[in-house]
Amino acid sequence: MAETEKKTTKPAKAAKKAAAPAGPTARLSYLRIAPRKVRLVADNVRGLPVGDALAMLKFTPNAAAKPLAKLLRSAVANAETKGGNVDVDRLVVKTLTVDGGPKLRRFMPRAMGRAYRVEKRTSHVFVELSTGARA
Repeated sequence: MAETEKKTTKPAKAAKKAAAPAGPTARLSYLRIAPRKVRLVADNVRGLPVGDALAMLKFTPNAAAKPLAKLLRSAVANAETKGGNVDVDRLVVKTLTVDGGPKLRRFMPRAMGRAYRVEKRTSHVFVELSTGARA
């Protein structure tokens, strides 16, 4: 065998470092609104300055607007508390992700003794703020 045939290359170990968020963050888990409905509201405020995002959420009629506004205010409070001197007026919604949480499975009675399964979906929401230009 040739020398090159004997060599076996070891797979490169991928460094699974969780990318530390750069800016202040907040997390909302087990929100009892379906992720599909929360994403409709989240798409409207992603990339906006915090003041504009809160104003948009205040006048959005969807049920998901109220918990998202509370989460955004929590992230701003985290920026003030942990960030030191952070200019709150320059904060921008950098990332706003909505993931699915566990489903509550319930059963609804139907005709002739049958039962249909109803899945009540939950959401996990994560927001990260940054300073500077729009993300």
